[in-house]
This record gives sequence, structure tokens and C-alpha cells, in this order.
Amino acid sequence: MISIDNVSIRFGAYVLFDKISFQVNQGDRIGLVGRNGAGKTTILNLIDGQQDPDEGRVVHSAGNEVGYLPQQMKHRKGKSLYREALNAFASVIALKKRIETITTELEERDDYESKAYLELIQELSNANEQFEMEGGHSIHADVEQTLLGLGFKLTDMERPVHEFSGGWRMRVELAKILLRRPDYILLDEPTNHLDIESIQWLENFLSTYNGGILIISHDRAFLDNVTNRTIELSLGKTYDYKVSYSKYIVLKEERIAVQNASYENQQKLIQDTENFINRFRYKATKAVQVQSRIKQLDKLDRIEVEKEDNMGMNLKFPPSKRSGTIVVEAIGLKKHFGEIKVLNEIDMVIERGEKVAFVGKNGEGKTTLSRILVGELDFTGQLKMGHNVELGYFAQNQDEILDGNLTVLETVDHAAVGDIRTKIRDILGAFLFSGEDVDKKVRVLSGGERSRLAMARMLLQPFNLLILDEPTNHLDMRSKDILKKALLAFDGTLIVVSHDRDFLDGLVDKVFEFRDQKVKEHLGGIYEFLQRRKLSTLQEIERKEKPAKFATVSARPVAVSSKGDNAKPAKETEQEKQTNKEQYAEKKVQEKKIRKVANRVKALEHEIGQIEEELSKMDEMLMNPDNIDGMHVYEAYEQLKNKHDEALSSWEKQTELLEKVSSKRK
Repeated sequence: MISIDNVSIRFGAYVLFDKISFQVNQGDRIGLVGRNGAGKTTILNLIDGQQDPDEGRVVHSAGNEVGYLPQQMKHRKGKSLYREALNAFASVIALKKRIETITTELEERDDYESKAYLELIQELSNANEQFEMEGGHSIHADVEQTLLGLGFKLTDMERPVHEFSGGWRMRVELAKILLRRPDYILLDEPTNHLDIESIQWLENFLSTYNGGILIISHDRAFLDNVTNRTIELSLGKTYDYKVSYSKYIVLKEERIAVQNASYENQQKLIQDTENFINRFRYKATKAVQVQSRIKQLDKLDRIEVEKEDNMGMNLKFPPSKRSGTIVVEAIGLKKHFGEIKVLNEIDMVIERGEKVAFVGKNGEGKTTLSRILVGELDFTGQLKMGHNVELGYFAQNQDEILDGNLTVLETVDHAAVGDIRTKIRDILGAFLFSGEDVDKKVRVLSGGERSRLAMARMLLQPFNLLILDEPTNHLDMRSKDILKKALLAFDGTLIVVSHDRDFLDGLVDKVFEFRDQKVKEHLGGIYEFLQRRKLSTLQEIERKEKPAKFATVSARPVAVSSKGDNAKPAKETEQEKQTNKEQYAEKKVQEKKIRKVANRVKALEHEIGQIEEELSKMDEMLMNPDNIDGMHVYEAYEQLKNKHDEALSSWEKQTELLEKVSSKRK
């Protein structure tokens, strides 16, 4: 057990924690949540012993081991990936060496009846028992399995750790913690540098972990899939909910509602008491009552309310030019880095208004293709950018190319165009820059602050094609919500490289999967893709594990040698080649038909939304008879309702048609 007991931390007059207390038990999987600056990372530092409280204490049960993965780490040049990960078993390796030393010594001695010999026998027995308990025989398999689960390849095992990027080195540290299997695991934003498959692997690992887990994360889906308890830090206090993140949000709203009601009641009591004091302060007959009321106010435990800051929640991208129907078209696109082939024969079409996701394991070419699209990398093959395309690009290292000599406000002001300049401070506030923050120089900002600033700047420019590469890595829940809401309202074309499933859910309607140097198109949202991918993976496993005697007979003719064995596939005939060409052409026609119907469905959904918004406004107007001027208002209302019914009927038909043509493609 780990106990946070009446802990207080102050920075001058500012109180970060005010006598907070909670316990972390074996089996607890806790999500630690709260606004930036609420003290989440400080809690992990306290538990890990890197920081001491001003008051109170942090107590660990005897023998507890803690594994801590901070957001930022210093990495040194050192061993190969495999050897570095094997360091997690340093005690087991030392135990094995001791067993070997004792065994060698016993072989060389012949004083079988001596006390020293018997003590060595006992030590060897204890060491072997301990070695078995700590899984000494499986450590090499565990290392390989964990590294592969976190996205490394077998070919990476002997690469020096310092050759990997910062994100991959962070995975090495995570692997070492998971392999050690400490009693408690502390993770600060563990998903920032993981791809979707690695996040799912980590979720499976943590959800069955026997020890206690404390996680800081801005990934809703990850928290929901892993945690069973949520501790919120707010206004120097903790609120402990025995539920996962999504259920906590509901309970928090209920708590805030009760808190607001209590606050309003208390404010009324305070106002009434102060009125009484002011009214009778100088009347001798009321002196006793006045003093009693003054003491009552002094003793009152004032209720604080966490005010929800919704500034900038209705942000929209500035209007931009209308691009051509085809925004991006790649035909036979290839990209090599020396002898390393990253993309091979990529065919891709992205049309105006589509919102698509690039997903896949790290290193499969998502960022490479993004950089090709913006003109940063050369390639072979064909790439056509549509008419009137104005492209905005948010790179993973976008924060590094900001001018460090400008202030936060100047950086955004230089990018703003048109009327949106009047909302600059609102936008900065939405991305957690307020008050004196806007006058800070960019060079003094943290990496996360610079990323938020770069993202805020993107909201100001009139692009009709946005390419965002991991835009949510350093954004908190609220900033991600603001960005997602703005992107949903964005009427241009969107390409998002992201591993954040909750952010992609409902935002994209098509997924491009990068795998084995190819790109495969999937219609539908991110969770539909993940479900299909899971089924596909299971089918692949089943095919690999199927015994030879149950193997499916190939439809292709087989040429048998004169020896009767070593059968080889016959060469493809001209007729087969023609058939394959026809099938390919039919597939292209079918996919074009699907895109056309899907775009029609999307257009109708947009039209229905606009009509419903107009109907809502007219409903409000009709509720007040003073606003009605003549019968033409009612006639216009009826026409609008009929238009809504017609659009809804068309949408239903087009949706049914989309389901039919999609099922034919399968």
C-alpha cells in the first residue's frame, strides 16, 4: 500500500495541495486527472521520492518496489536495445551467476561432510528456488515479447539504444519497467510516443496487471480501457471516484451541480448576514447580535467552485477558397531512404471535404507521406495536388520552427488574417495562454506549450487542406475538445496522423492503413477499422496455424513434375491476366461509386443539419407572437419542414444504397 497522508505543498502564497489524503492499493488502476498545473506530476514525484511534501507524509509498505516513467528523461549512449531491456532483470542475472559460481565450487570440492559444504548446498537450493520464483528461465522470451509488443522489430534487437529517436528510447524505459513488474507502476503520459497497436498491447498488459497503477494521460480511450478508479486534483483538493474516466465525467457534473447550489446558498447566507451587520452595526440594542454574526462569518468554511472556462469553445477556421474535387491523387508513388524502402507503389485519392486518418505502426511511412504531400521530400511516381489547394501542415516538430524571439501574442498575431484577429486572445486562452502568458517569449516555453501555440496558430489561417501529424500529443482534454470541435466544423479537407482513438472517433470517415510499405483504404470510422483489423489479424493467425492436411486447395492450376512431387504453380495464362485486369477495373468503378454515394450521404447530412438549425431558430421566434408579422412566416416554416422531410427521405435512401454498394465490394 502507498498512503498520501495529509500532504500540503505551497509555493509562496500559492497552495498547490491543501492536506490531501488517499491510498493506492494492490490492484488499483488509477487515472490521475486535473487541469494543467493542478499537480498531477507532482503526485508521482512525491510517491517516487523525488520530492518531499511541506506538510504530511508519503508512506510505502515495507518491500514495495515502484517503477516510474516520467514524461521527460535523459538518455545516455549505451548497450544494444536487447541488452538495455535485459537490465530490468539485473537481480535475476546476478542470481544466475551466483548459482553458476556455487555449482563450480561444489564440483571442485570433496569435503562432502563439512559444514561449509552443507551451507553451500543450502545456499544453492535457496538460490535455485528464488530463480524459479522470479521466472529466471523465461527472461529472454519476456524481453523479446515485451519489445515486440511495444512496436520494436526483431531486426532492432542489436541496434544501439542511442540510435533510436526520443520516442523509441522512451519505449525502452517503459519496457524495462514492465519487465521488472514492480508492485506499483507510475506512468506520466505513456501513450504520447506509441502507435495504436502498441497502445492496445499496453492496455491489455496493464488491465491484467496485479500491482497498483497510477496513470496521467489525456487519452480518454486509454483511461477507459485501463483504469477502474479516477482521482481528480482541483483547487488543492482531491476527489476520489471508484469508476473509470467516462463515468467520472458524469459524476463530476453531478458534483459540480451540487457544489454550485451549495455555493449559491452560502453566498445568499453571507449577503443576508452582511446586510444585517451593516444595518445594525451602530445600534446598541443589537450589539450582541451583530458581534455574533461577525464571528459566524469569520468561522464560515467558504465553498470554492471550480469554474468551467468555456472561452473559445465555438472557434471556427477562417473561410478559404474552394478547392477542386480531387485534392490529392497519388499513382505508383514510391519512397526510399537509401536501401530502405518505406513506400512502394502507393495509389491514393482524397476528395474535397473528406476527413481521413493515417494510421499504422511507427516507421511505416505516415509522416513520410505527409512530408511528401507538403513538398518536403522527393519521391518517384506521380503525385497530383488539386486545383486551388491551400495547404496547412502541423508537423510533430512544429514547435521547433517557431521564432523564439517573438512573444506568444506576436506569434499568433503575425499569422492571423481578417476578422479572426479580434479573437486572438480567445484562441490563446482556449489553448491555455492567458494573462501574462501571452507576453512570454517563445524560447522560454516548454515543448508542450510550444506545440499548443503552433496548433493555435493553425486555427487562424485560411487553408482548405490541413495535414496534422500527431496534433494531440501535448494537448490536455479541454484543448483537444476545442481542436476537435473546430475540425468538425472545418469545411475543407483534413488528413490526420494520430494514435488518439477518442480524438479520431467521429472526426474521420475514412482510414488509410500503412503496413508493409503499402497503404490500404478503409471506409468508416476509426473503431470500425480497428474491429475489421482485429478480425483480419485473427484470420491471418488461423491461416498460419492451420495444419497442412486441412489446407485450402488453390483454384490456380498446378503443374506436377515427372517425379510426382515438388508441385509448382503454373504460369499465369493470358486469359487469367485479362480476367485480373477486368476485376481490377471493376473494383475501381465500384470504389468510385462508393465514394460518390458516401459524398452524397455526407452532403445530405450537412444539409439536414443546416435545415434543423433554421427550424430551431424559427421555433424560438414562433414562441413569441410579437415576432410574427403576417401569415408568410407560417408558410415559410411549413416549406422548411417539407424541405427537411425530403432531405431526410433522400438521406435514408442514399444510406441504404451505400450499405448495398459497400457490401458488394466485400
